[in-house]
Amino acid sequence: MTTFDTRILKGAPPANLLRETITSSKELFIQQRGQGAVLATVLVGKDPAALAYRSSIERSFKKVGIEHRKVELDEAITNRGLRTALRALNHDDDITGVLVLMPLPSHLDPHVVLETVSPLKDVDGITPVNSGRLHLGLPSLRPSTPAGGMELLRYYGVDLSGAIVTVVGRSNVVGRPLATMLTQADATVVLCHTKTRNLAQHVRRAEIVCVAAGSPKLITGKMIRKGALVLDFGVNVAENNKLVGDSDPESLTGIASAYTPTPGGTGPVTAMVLARNVLAAGFAKLEGTLDALQELDSMLQCPLPDFSEFLPKPDFED
Repeated sequence: MTTFDTRILKGAPPANLLRETITSSKELFIQQRGQGAVLATVLVGKDPAALAYRSSIERSFKKVGIEHRKVELDEAITNRGLRTALRALNHDDDITGVLVLMPLPSHLDPHVVLETVSPLKDVDGITPVNSGRLHLGLPSLRPSTPAGGMELLRYYGVDLSGAIVTVVGRSNVVGRPLATMLTQADATVVLCHTKTRNLAQHVRRAEIVCVAAGSPKLITGKMIRKGALVLDFGVNVAENNKLVGDSDPESLTGIASAYTPTPGGTGPVTAMVLARNVLAAGFAKLEGTLDALQELDSMLQCPLPDFSEFLPKPDFED
Protein backbone atom coordinates (compact mmCIF):
# COMPACT_ATOMS: atom_id res chain seq x y z
CA MET A 1 0.00 0.00 0.00
CA THR A 2 1.34 3.43 -0.99
CA THR A 3 2.15 5.83 1.80
CA PHE A 4 2.65 9.54 1.27
CA ASP A 5 5.32 11.85 2.56
CA THR A 6 2.66 14.05 4.09
CA ARG A 7 3.49 17.75 3.95
CA ILE A 8 2.40 20.32 6.55
CA LEU A 9 1.16 23.50 4.90
CA LYS A 10 2.01 26.30 7.34
CA GLY A 11 0.26 29.66 7.06
CA ALA A 12 3.22 31.85 8.01
CA PRO A 13 4.95 31.92 4.58
CA PRO A 14 1.92 33.16 2.59
CA ALA A 15 0.93 35.45 5.48
CA ASN A 16 4.38 37.08 5.41
CA LEU A 17 4.17 37.72 1.66
CA LEU A 18 0.66 39.10 2.09
CA ARG A 19 1.93 41.39 4.85
CA GLU A 20 4.45 42.89 2.42
CA THR A 21 1.66 43.57 -0.08
CA ILE A 22 -0.48 45.18 2.61
CA THR A 23 2.39 47.43 3.73
CA SER A 24 2.97 48.81 0.21
CA SER A 25 -0.77 49.18 -0.47
CA LYS A 26 -1.21 50.96 2.87
CA GLU A 27 1.22 53.68 1.77
CA LEU A 28 -0.70 54.17 -1.47
CA PHE A 29 -3.96 54.44 0.49
CA ILE A 30 -2.49 57.08 2.80
CA GLN A 31 -1.36 59.10 -0.23
CA GLN A 32 -4.85 59.01 -1.73
CA ARG A 33 -6.88 59.50 1.46
CA GLY A 34 -4.54 61.64 3.50
CA GLN A 35 -4.78 59.34 6.52
CA GLY A 36 -4.51 55.66 7.31
CA ALA A 37 -7.11 52.91 7.37
CA VAL A 38 -8.96 52.21 10.63
CA LEU A 39 -10.80 49.06 11.74
CA ALA A 40 -13.49 49.37 14.42
CA THR A 41 -14.30 46.14 16.25
CA VAL A 42 -17.61 46.09 18.12
CA LEU A 43 -17.76 43.99 21.28
CA VAL A 44 -21.08 43.47 23.07
CA GLY A 45 -20.51 42.09 26.57
CA LYS A 46 -17.42 40.09 27.55
CA ASP A 47 -17.67 36.78 25.70
CA PRO A 48 -14.28 34.96 26.03
CA ALA A 49 -14.20 33.84 22.38
CA ALA A 50 -14.95 37.37 21.17
CA LEU A 51 -12.30 38.82 23.48
CA ALA A 52 -9.73 36.29 22.24
CA TYR A 53 -10.49 37.11 18.61
CA ARG A 54 -10.19 40.83 19.30
CA SER A 55 -6.78 40.30 20.92
CA SER A 56 -5.67 38.32 17.88
CA ILE A 57 -6.82 41.11 15.56
CA GLU A 58 -4.97 43.68 17.65
CA ARG A 59 -1.70 41.73 17.43
CA SER A 60 -2.04 41.18 13.68
CA PHE A 61 -2.89 44.80 12.92
CA LYS A 62 0.10 46.07 14.89
CA LYS A 63 2.32 44.04 12.56
CA VAL A 64 0.99 45.86 9.48
CA GLY A 65 0.51 49.28 11.08
CA ILE A 66 -3.26 49.53 10.63
CA GLU A 67 -5.16 51.25 13.44
CA HIS A 68 -7.61 49.18 15.46
CA ARG A 69 -10.29 50.91 17.54
CA LYS A 70 -12.21 49.03 20.21
CA VAL A 71 -15.91 49.82 20.51
CA GLU A 72 -17.41 48.22 23.61
CA LEU A 73 -21.17 48.10 24.17
CA ASP A 74 -23.05 47.11 27.30
CA GLU A 75 -24.27 43.53 27.31
CA ALA A 76 -27.81 44.74 28.05
CA ILE A 77 -28.01 46.86 24.88
CA THR A 78 -31.18 46.43 22.81
CA ASN A 79 -31.42 45.63 19.11
CA ARG A 80 -32.35 49.26 18.53
CA GLY A 81 -29.34 50.43 20.50
CA LEU A 82 -27.03 48.13 18.54
CA ARG A 83 -28.47 49.39 15.26
CA THR A 84 -27.90 52.99 16.36
CA ALA A 85 -24.27 52.27 17.32
CA LEU A 86 -23.57 50.59 13.99
CA ARG A 87 -25.14 53.42 12.01
CA ALA A 88 -22.90 55.87 13.86
CA LEU A 89 -19.85 53.87 12.71
CA ASN A 90 -21.21 53.79 9.16
CA HIS A 91 -21.28 57.59 9.14
CA ASP A 92 -17.90 58.06 10.85
CA ASP A 93 -15.52 59.06 8.04
CA ASP A 94 -12.49 58.11 10.15
CA ILE A 95 -13.59 54.45 10.22
CA THR A 96 -12.64 52.35 7.20
CA GLY A 97 -14.02 48.98 8.28
CA VAL A 98 -16.47 47.62 10.85
CA LEU A 99 -16.36 44.14 12.37
CA VAL A 100 -18.89 42.97 14.96
CA LEU A 101 -17.37 40.28 17.18
CA MET A 102 -19.41 37.11 17.63
CA PRO A 103 -21.17 35.62 19.40
CA LEU A 104 -23.65 38.31 20.44
CA PRO A 105 -25.64 37.98 23.69
CA SER A 106 -28.62 35.68 23.15
CA HIS A 107 -31.23 38.46 23.33
CA LEU A 108 -29.78 40.24 20.30
CA ASP A 109 -30.74 39.42 16.71
CA PRO A 110 -27.63 38.78 14.53
CA HIS A 111 -29.63 39.96 11.51
CA VAL A 112 -29.40 43.49 12.92
CA VAL A 113 -25.68 43.35 12.13
CA LEU A 114 -26.18 41.92 8.63
CA GLU A 115 -28.77 44.51 7.73
CA THR A 116 -27.13 47.57 9.32
CA VAL A 117 -23.37 47.51 8.64
CA SER A 118 -22.55 49.46 5.49
CA PRO A 119 -21.51 47.12 2.63
CA LEU A 120 -18.58 49.47 1.97
CA LYS A 121 -17.31 48.89 5.54
CA ASP A 122 -18.31 45.23 5.81
CA VAL A 123 -14.81 43.75 6.16
CA ASP A 124 -16.16 40.31 7.09
CA GLY A 125 -18.25 40.09 3.91
CA ILE A 126 -21.44 39.12 5.77
CA THR A 127 -23.99 41.69 4.56
CA PRO A 128 -26.55 40.62 1.95
CA VAL A 129 -24.92 42.98 -0.57
CA ASN A 130 -21.42 41.51 -0.27
CA SER A 131 -22.67 37.94 0.10
CA GLY A 132 -24.93 38.31 -2.93
CA ARG A 133 -22.22 39.92 -5.04
CA LEU A 134 -19.82 37.11 -4.14
CA HIS A 135 -22.26 34.44 -5.30
CA LEU A 136 -22.99 36.39 -8.49
CA GLY A 137 -19.29 36.72 -9.26
CA LEU A 138 -19.23 40.50 -8.78
CA PRO A 139 -16.49 42.44 -6.94
CA SER A 140 -17.12 42.22 -3.20
CA LEU A 141 -15.54 42.23 0.24
CA ARG A 142 -15.07 38.51 0.90
CA PRO A 143 -15.14 36.71 4.26
CA SER A 144 -11.56 36.62 5.47
CA THR A 145 -11.42 32.98 6.59
CA PRO A 146 -12.33 31.29 3.29
CA ALA A 147 -10.48 33.97 1.30
CA GLY A 148 -7.41 33.21 3.42
CA GLY A 149 -7.79 29.52 2.64
CA MET A 150 -7.87 30.30 -1.08
CA GLU A 151 -4.69 32.39 -0.75
CA LEU A 152 -2.96 29.55 1.08
CA LEU A 153 -3.87 27.07 -1.68
CA ARG A 154 -2.69 29.53 -4.31
CA TYR A 155 0.63 30.07 -2.54
CA TYR A 156 1.34 26.34 -2.41
CA GLY A 157 0.41 25.91 -6.06
CA VAL A 158 -2.64 23.70 -5.56
CA ASP A 159 -4.40 23.25 -8.90
CA LEU A 160 -8.15 23.68 -8.31
CA SER A 161 -9.29 23.49 -11.93
CA GLY A 162 -11.39 20.35 -12.26
CA ALA A 163 -10.49 19.16 -8.75
CA ILE A 164 -13.12 17.31 -6.73
CA VAL A 165 -13.51 19.19 -3.43
CA THR A 166 -15.66 18.32 -0.42
CA VAL A 167 -16.43 21.20 1.94
CA VAL A 168 -17.64 20.13 5.39
CA GLY A 169 -19.42 23.03 7.09
CA ARG A 170 -22.17 25.35 5.87
CA SER A 171 -21.78 28.57 7.87
CA ASN A 172 -22.33 31.92 6.18
CA VAL A 173 -18.78 33.04 7.01
CA VAL A 174 -16.77 29.96 6.00
CA GLY A 175 -18.41 26.92 4.38
CA ARG A 176 -20.88 28.50 2.00
CA PRO A 177 -18.66 31.32 0.69
CA LEU A 178 -15.73 28.89 0.43
CA ALA A 179 -17.82 26.57 -1.74
CA THR A 180 -18.62 29.52 -3.99
CA MET A 181 -14.98 30.64 -4.25
CA LEU A 182 -13.88 27.10 -5.09
CA THR A 183 -16.57 26.77 -7.75
CA GLN A 184 -15.46 30.06 -9.28
CA ALA A 185 -11.93 28.60 -9.41
CA ASP A 186 -13.38 25.75 -11.56
CA ALA A 187 -13.39 23.10 -8.82
CA THR A 188 -16.23 20.59 -8.57
CA VAL A 189 -17.63 21.12 -5.09
CA VAL A 190 -19.80 19.04 -2.76
CA LEU A 191 -21.04 20.98 0.30
CA CYS A 192 -21.62 18.81 3.38
CA HIS A 193 -22.18 19.37 7.10
CA THR A 194 -22.39 17.43 10.35
CA LYS A 195 -25.93 16.24 9.51
CA THR A 196 -24.88 14.83 6.12
CA ARG A 197 -25.66 11.13 5.79
CA ASN A 198 -22.65 8.94 4.97
CA LEU A 199 -20.28 11.88 5.39
CA ALA A 200 -17.24 9.63 5.02
CA GLN A 201 -18.46 8.53 1.59
CA HIS A 202 -18.52 12.14 0.34
CA VAL A 203 -15.15 12.90 1.93
CA ARG A 204 -13.50 9.82 0.42
CA ARG A 205 -14.36 10.94 -3.12
CA ALA A 206 -12.55 14.26 -2.74
CA GLU A 207 -9.07 15.20 -3.86
CA ILE A 208 -9.27 18.19 -1.51
CA VAL A 209 -11.18 18.20 1.79
CA CYS A 210 -12.00 21.57 3.41
CA VAL A 211 -13.40 21.32 6.92
CA ALA A 212 -14.99 24.10 8.97
CA ALA A 213 -17.58 22.30 11.07
CA GLY A 214 -16.50 23.23 14.60
CA SER A 215 -16.17 19.55 15.52
CA PRO A 216 -12.79 18.39 16.89
CA LYS A 217 -11.04 15.68 14.85
CA LEU A 218 -14.12 15.10 12.70
CA ILE A 219 -12.02 14.19 9.65
CA THR A 220 -9.67 11.22 10.11
CA GLY A 221 -7.23 9.37 7.89
CA LYS A 222 -9.70 6.50 7.49
CA MET A 223 -12.20 8.85 5.85
CA ILE A 224 -10.01 10.45 3.18
CA ARG A 225 -8.78 9.31 -0.20
CA LYS A 226 -5.08 8.41 -0.35
CA GLY A 227 -3.17 11.47 -1.53
CA ALA A 228 -5.93 13.94 -0.65
CA LEU A 229 -5.17 17.41 0.71
CA VAL A 230 -6.93 18.55 3.91
CA LEU A 231 -7.53 22.25 4.51
CA ASP A 232 -8.60 22.63 8.15
CA PHE A 233 -10.30 25.84 9.35
CA GLY A 234 -11.36 24.41 12.71
CA VAL A 235 -10.30 25.99 15.99
CA ASN A 236 -11.44 24.02 19.03
CA VAL A 237 -10.25 23.98 22.63
CA ALA A 238 -9.46 20.47 23.87
CA GLU A 239 -9.71 19.31 27.48
CA ASN A 240 -6.07 20.20 28.12
CA ASN A 241 -6.72 23.74 26.75
CA LYS A 242 -4.78 22.84 23.62
CA LEU A 243 -6.10 24.13 20.31
CA VAL A 244 -7.11 21.41 17.85
CA GLY A 245 -8.66 21.51 14.42
CA ASP A 246 -11.55 19.66 12.81
CA SER A 247 -9.18 17.00 11.46
CA ASP A 248 -6.90 14.49 13.18
CA PRO A 249 -3.34 15.19 11.96
CA GLU A 250 -1.83 12.01 13.41
CA SER A 251 -4.18 9.79 11.43
CA LEU A 252 -3.69 11.88 8.28
CA THR A 253 0.08 11.34 8.24
CA GLY A 254 1.09 8.89 5.53
CA ILE A 255 -2.33 9.05 3.89
CA ALA A 256 -2.87 12.72 3.03
CA SER A 257 -0.53 14.43 0.60
CA ALA A 258 -0.70 17.55 2.77
CA TYR A 259 -2.71 19.22 5.51
CA THR A 260 -2.88 22.52 7.39
CA PRO A 261 -2.09 22.37 11.13
CA THR A 262 -4.02 23.94 14.02
CA PRO A 263 -2.73 26.35 15.15
CA GLY A 264 -0.44 27.80 12.51
CA GLY A 265 -2.30 26.82 9.36
CA THR A 266 -5.16 28.89 7.97
CA GLY A 267 -5.19 31.27 10.96
CA PRO A 268 -2.20 33.51 10.10
CA VAL A 269 -3.45 33.97 6.53
CA THR A 270 -6.98 34.79 7.74
CA ALA A 271 -5.59 37.57 9.94
CA MET A 272 -3.71 39.17 7.04
CA VAL A 273 -6.72 38.88 4.72
CA LEU A 274 -8.81 40.75 7.29
CA ALA A 275 -6.21 43.54 7.28
CA ARG A 276 -6.29 43.49 3.49
CA ASN A 277 -10.08 43.78 3.57
CA VAL A 278 -9.83 46.91 5.70
CA LEU A 279 -7.62 48.50 3.04
CA ALA A 280 -9.86 47.24 0.24
CA ALA A 281 -12.90 48.73 1.97
CA GLY A 282 -11.05 52.03 2.26
CA PHE A 283 -10.22 52.09 -1.45
CA ALA A 284 -13.82 51.15 -2.32
CA LYS A 285 -15.13 53.94 -0.08
CA LEU A 286 -12.90 56.47 -1.89
CA GLU A 287 -14.51 55.43 -5.18
CA GLY A 288 -17.98 55.09 -3.64
CA THR A 289 -18.55 51.63 -5.10
CA LEU A 290 -17.62 48.00 -4.54
CA ASP A 291 -16.91 47.74 -8.27
CA ALA A 292 -13.57 49.44 -7.54
CA LEU A 293 -12.43 46.17 -5.94
CA GLN A 294 -12.05 44.54 -9.35
CA GLU A 295 -9.05 46.70 -10.21
CA LEU A 296 -7.62 46.27 -6.70
CA ASP A 297 -7.77 42.48 -6.71
CA SER A 298 -4.42 41.83 -8.37
CA MET A 299 -2.69 44.55 -6.33
CA LEU A 300 -3.87 43.14 -2.99
CA GLN A 301 -3.52 39.45 -3.83
CA CYS A 302 -0.84 37.40 -2.11
CA PRO A 303 2.15 37.26 -4.50
CA LEU A 304 3.53 33.89 -5.46
CA PRO A 305 6.87 32.98 -3.85
CA ASP A 306 10.13 33.50 -5.74
CA PHE A 307 11.17 29.93 -4.89
CA SER A 308 9.31 26.75 -5.68
CA GLU A 309 6.66 26.05 -3.03
CA PHE A 310 4.42 24.17 -5.40
CA LEU A 311 3.01 20.82 -4.37
CA PRO A 312 3.49 17.92 -6.74
CA LYS A 313 0.17 16.60 -7.99
CA PRO A 314 -0.12 13.14 -6.39
CA ASP A 315 -1.45 10.05 -8.14
CA PHE A 316 -4.69 9.56 -6.22
CA GLU A 317 -5.62 6.06 -5.21
CA ASP A 318 -9.11 4.72 -4.71
